[in-house]
Amino acid sequence: MKDKPKLNINQWAEEDRPREKMMSKGADALSDAELLAILIGSGNTEESAVELMRRILASCSNNLNEMAKWSVRDYSNFKGFGPAKSITIMAALELGKRRKLQESRERSQISCSTDVYDLFHPLMCDLPQEEFWILLLNQANKVINRVRISSGGIDGTYADTRTILREALIQRATGLILIHNHPSGNPQPSGEDKRLTNHIHQAAQTMNIRLSDHVIICDGKFYSFADEGEII
Repeated sequence: MKDKPKLNINQWAEEDRPREKMMSKGADALSDAELLAILIGSGNTEESAVELMRRILASCSNNLNEMAKWSVRDYSNFKGFGPAKSITIMAALELGKRRKLQESRERSQISCSTDVYDLFHPLMCDLPQEEFWILLLNQANKVINRVRISSGGIDGTYADTRTILREALIQRATGLILIHNHPSGNPQPSGEDKRLTNHIHQAAQTMNIRLSDHVIICDGKFYSFADEGEII
């Protein structure tokens, strides 16, 4: 039996075309699969672009955040998905991440741990390794800058207290928040996380810099030392 020829979007019935549906009803009317199908343009010999994207989404629990962690190799497991289509989807998801990050940057004042999570989640949610950042604040808790201190391997990263305090002094920060991610998805602090927090807290106090919090970022959840009463 010969494979039936695949149809590109232009060959579909008009009512089934995501592009026409978007033009007539707006982007909100389209499902995630339909929006992604517009990007790839065609499916394979067995599936339309929409059907293919539905199957791909189902394989990652219909979670775009999970899909954003995929590489070209992950997409290549699906028939009809070569590097060009894979990179198109990856670029679109990266733009969505950058848009979210840009929106977060507009929040110039930190009032709670959720503000810290919202600011750093777009940066850290897809990282395969740990990174350690600091958020520098002025007296009114307005953001002066955020600085990446280190990036580690799978087993963790390293934060140098002198580097952290030097950045705070150079940028005339009076407040400081520590941030790092746990790629494992478990936000609970390790013993080393707690020791490091206490060490930096004591060192910052000698420089008259307040350590307001240490937030551990995971995808969809976080741990705040301040919220748990571990920073006074």
